[in-house]
Amino acid sequence: MILLVEDNETITMGLKYSLEQENFQVDVAPNIVTALAKIEKQEYELFLLDISLPDGEGYEICKHIKEKGNYPVIFLTAKDEETDVVQGLDMGADDYVIKPFRTRELISRIKSVLRRYQKETKHENQIKHKNILIDIDTARVYKNGEEVILTSLEYKILLYLLSNKNIIITREKLLDQIWDIAGNFVNDNTLTVYIKRIREKLDDKDAKIIETVRGIGYRVTD
Repeated sequence: MILLVEDNETITMGLKYSLEQENFQVDVAPNIVTALAKIEKQEYELFLLDISLPDGEGYEICKHIKEKGNYPVIFLTAKDEETDVVQGLDMGADDYVIKPFRTRELISRIKSVLRRYQKETKHENQIKHKNILIDIDTARVYKNGEEVILTSLEYKILLYLLSNKNIIITREKLLDQIWDIAGNFVNDNTLTVYIKRIREKLDDKDAKIIETVRGIGYRVTD
C-alpha cells in the first residue's frame, strides 16, 4: 500500500485513481498529523509526500519514516530550488518529482523505486511482509519470530505470492508456476485447499495477508 500525503484534493483524487488502475492500494492523508497517525497503525510499501502541507513540511514525515525503517520515499512538490532538492535527498528520499508532473512518468518512477527495494530485499535472501518473514536460504517461514511449518508446495505458493506483492496473480498463472516449480500437476480445486491451509497456518482467517480477488485470483498487499 502507498501513503499519499497531499492537501490538494484535485491532485489526490487524480493520482489515487491512476495508481489504483495500476493495482496499487492507496491511502491518503491531507496533513502531517493525519499522516503520522496512519503510519503508526499501518505498514506502507512506499510514501509519496508533498512538502508544503497545512501544518508543516513533509520533511518531518520523511524523518519519522526513516527513523522507523528503510522505506522508499518520493517527494512531490512545487519547490524546485536546488537547496530543497538536496535537503530532501539528504534525508533519504529516493526521488524528487516537481509539480506539475506527468502521471505516467511518476508511476514509472514509483515502479522503479519499488523494484530497487525488492532487489535489495531479495539480495538479503529474505522476504518480509508485515509480521511474516521468509528465509529463502533455509526455506523457512516465520510469523512474529516463530517458525510456521509449511509443506513444500505451501511454501512455494506463499513465496511466489510474497515475491509479487501488490500484483494480482491469477489462479491460472499461480497454477502454471506451481507446475513449473514442483513438477507436479495441481488442479484448481486443490489450489483452493492449499490457499486455505496456508491461511490457517498463518492465522490469516480474515485474509489480511493473502487477499482473494473474486473471480480472478489472489494478491498480497502492504
